[in-house]
Amino acid sequence: RLLSDDVVIPFLGLLIIDEEHRFGVKHKEKIRALKTKMDVLSMSATPIPRTLQQSLLGIRDISRIETPPTTRKPINTYVEFFSWRRIKQIIEKELIRGGQTYFLHNKVESIEYYVRKIQELFPSERVDFIHGQQNSKNLEQNLLDFFDGKISILVTTTLIESGIDIQEANTIIINNANNFGLSDLHQMRGRVGRSHKKAFCYLISPPSYQLSEDA
Repeated sequence: RLLSDDVVIPFLGLLIIDEEHRFGVKHKEKIRALKTKMDVLSMSATPIPRTLQQSLLGIRDISRIETPPTTRKPINTYVEFFSWRRIKQIIEKELIRGGQTYFLHNKVESIEYYVRKIQELFPSERVDFIHGQQNSKNLEQNLLDFFDGKISILVTTTLIESGIDIQEANTIIINNANNFGLSDLHQMRGRVGRSHKKAFCYLISPPSYQLSEDA
């Protein structure tokens, strides 16, 4: 709202931008126009190519916080091909240690199919879903139930990309990971490992998809 043309704050001296990667070029042009009169501090946990390039050219100052919180452990990340047998193994491993799992599938029209399949694999666990087109009351209730530990496996879209901090959710399976960019994957992987527990991220691609060595 602050970047709207009708909002004028005459004595604004400092603008702090969190989650900088979420702002597009249009927003950044507006920020650049404001910068002549104030200081701007931008923050992001995600690599942003344009920002990194500007820092290399000397246009922007950049600093990195490389020390994680003392109890935080690195997230083990694996690249694998899709298999229901493997999905079951991954989720079972998390359930055995009393944790919760995100299954990220970014197509609303087929999300309920994955809910049914996972429910068949784990009939004694509660499996549910959230996405941006869902009724707001259902969305809120499912998210609160996941916070409370009532839902063991949450099937979700990229709706969880930022702002979700659930300490008992320490496994994330990202389906069709080949469709996402590096910054998206960084953000979504960051939903797990929010506590002292070891976290796992599985980047899953279809068996027919040919991953290059770089990918």
